[in-house]
Amino acid sequence: MLAAIQLALFNWLADWGSVAIDCVVAIGELTLFAWRTILWTFGRMPRRETLLPSFYQVGVMSLPVVALTGTFIGMVLAVQSYYQFRELGLETRLGAVINMSLVRELGPVLAATMLAGRVGSAMAAELGTMRVTEQIDALTSMGTNPIHYLVVPRVMAMLLLIPALTVMADFMGFVGGYFYSVIIIGIDKHFYLYNSQVFVGSWDIFCGLFKSVFFGGVIALVSCHQGFYCTAGAEGVGRAATAAFVYSFVMILIIDLVLNIGLERVYLAMWPDAIVSIGGG
Repeated sequence: MLAAIQLALFNWLADWGSVAIDCVVAIGELTLFAWRTILWTFGRMPRRETLLPSFYQVGVMSLPVVALTGTFIGMVLAVQSYYQFRELGLETRLGAVINMSLVRELGPVLAATMLAGRVGSAMAAELGTMRVTEQIDALTSMGTNPIHYLVVPRVMAMLLLIPALTVMADFMGFVGGYFYSVIIIGIDKHFYLYNSQVFVGSWDIFCGLFKSVFFGGVIALVSCHQGFYCTAGAEGVGRAATAAFVYSFVMILIIDLVLNIGLERVYLAMWPDAIVSIGGG
């Protein structure tokens, strides 16, 4: 009996030890992959022929899904918030709540989530297929660095275009929230827009756009890494595409938490009397 318990405990510790080792190895591989990508990004610009297709795939093709998601998120926020605010007699403040939530959190996070699902998975599947069919090895044998040729254009496209997609998500969220709150519910248009202007400032917009750059970078790096080192076979490609989205989404949430904490501290350091003045007003 005691031997069986010891064996079960040993197996349990071995399993968790294996998981810990795999996590450390994965983090190390991703760090080295990101470092090589950064070196090639600043070392030499990709060619126009490889850069423009990535920009088109990330930016233009993602506009419809990001705009549609932002519109309905703004309307959902209006639906969920209206009845609680009406009980408090603050329904005219609905615009401030909806637009603040959009520019600070929901706009960047949802735009990044849509890109992780639509673009990140496609990146992982495409690079994984190239790895399985030995196209990446062929590039290396011809003297072309595969990271510079395949990864750098995708990373640059995500970094440069995700702020624009975030602005689109915010704008369409404003439109959706305004439509439901003013047109359907009948909230006074003047107070809706006035409260939105008073409570949503340039710092809030900056925070959302600043976070979106990190989201885009982590989506591109994680997705390209999963595809670049996927296992052989169709199952390996499918597993890489799934892992790219799951890991990207988890990293988005972690980075969002860390950046929110840091940005709040920066805000309080720059304007220490801001909360006091708002509370007093």
